[in-house]
Amino acid sequence: MKQNNTCDWPGNNPLMIEYHDKEWGEPVHDDQKHFEFMTLDAFQAGLSWAIIMNKREGFRKAFDHFDVNKIARYDETKIQELLKDPGIIRNQMKIRATVHNARKFIEIQQESGSFDDYIWQFTGHNTIHNQWTSLNQIPATSPESDAMSKDLKKRGFKFVGSTICYAYMQAAGMVNDHLVKCFRNKELKILSI
Repeated sequence: MKQNNTCDWPGNNPLMIEYHDKEWGEPVHDDQKHFEFMTLDAFQAGLSWAIIMNKREGFRKAFDHFDVNKIARYDETKIQELLKDPGIIRNQMKIRATVHNARKFIEIQQESGSFDDYIWQFTGHNTIHNQWTSLNQIPATSPESDAMSKDLKKRGFKFVGSTICYAYMQAAGMVNDHLVKCFRNKELKILSI
C-alpha cells in the first residue's frame, strides 16, 4: 500500500512501491548487487523503470543472478540463447554490453580489491543527500555521474553515459533523491550517520 508521505514516481504499481520503499537509495556495498543495478540501468535506457521491474526476475534467472564471473564467460551460444529469452529485454547491443562489462567489472575488482571500493570514490565514499521538494527538481546527471561515466568509458565499459550512471547512483544509494516529504529521505539520512 502506498503511503502519502512518499515519492510520487512509483504510482500504484506494487513492484515499484516495494522497490521504492525497500531498495531505491539504500546504500549498496555488495559487488553482485552493484552489477545487477548497473546492468538493469543500462537495459532501462530508452524504456521505463516499470518495464525493468516487471522483468527483474527474468533478468536474474537469465543472467545467473548477476554473477559476474559466470557472465564474463558467456560465449556466443549463450548470447544467442539470451536473445530468444522472453523474460528479458532482448536487445543484442545491451546483452553483449553486459557480457563485456562483466569482464571489465572483474578487472576493477582485481585492481581495487572490490568494485564497491572503486565506485564509491565518486561520492567521496558517502551518500549525497539531496533536498528536493518535487520530482522536476531531480537532475538527470551530476558532476559525480559525469566523472563516473568518463572513468568507466575510459576503462572500456559500455552503456555508461552520465544519465545511466546517475540512475545507477540513485539505485545504489550513492545519492539520496527521495523527496523531502518522503519517509525514506529521513530513514536514509539516519542510515548514513
